[in-house]
Amino acid sequence: MKQIHFLTFILLFSTVTAPLYAQEDQFIKDYLERLENSRKYLILVAETMPEEKYNFSASPESLTFAENLLHIGYAIDWHSQSLLGGRESRDWKTDTIFKTANKTKEEMIATINKTFDEAIKLITQFDTKQFNDELDYFGLQRTKRQIFLLLADHITHHRGQMLVYLRLNGLVPPRYVLFQ
Repeated sequence: MKQIHFLTFILLFSTVTAPLYAQEDQFIKDYLERLENSRKYLILVAETMPEEKYNFSASPESLTFAENLLHIGYAIDWHSQSLLGGRESRDWKTDTIFKTANKTKEEMIATINKTFDEAIKLITQFDTKQFNDELDYFGLQRTKRQIFLLLADHITHHRGQMLVYLRLNGLVPPRYVLFQ
């Protein structure tokens, strides 16, 4: 009888504490630090560009500064909420949250901050037993662990374009934030 009570206790304890394991996982801990630093740097970059230059692009076929910023937000949302979290993907054609139309600089920065908050919340609760789960990523099979890495690369890629836009407008980019 004691064994049944003990096993029941272990089972209940493990179901309550399982969501906490993501916080204790070293990869998740390191990733969250990197994501927070990435947010800080992206916000500094976004704040450095004057609002009247948010529609600047290096060429007609390039995204504008504002479009790069909100594209990062869309990608954070898609990678975290949809690919890692399983929520239905937003439809890029009909979504208005990550479109620049009629948004001020402050509204765009607030959107990015909120998106980072939501991603961090999801990642904090991520079940690390899913790291090796595979899913389709543009026709390639990728693990959820790889999705974490792809998201970080994507943020860096588009933020890099934004840094060039600052330079093309005679502005000095903010000092790089380490560990991202």
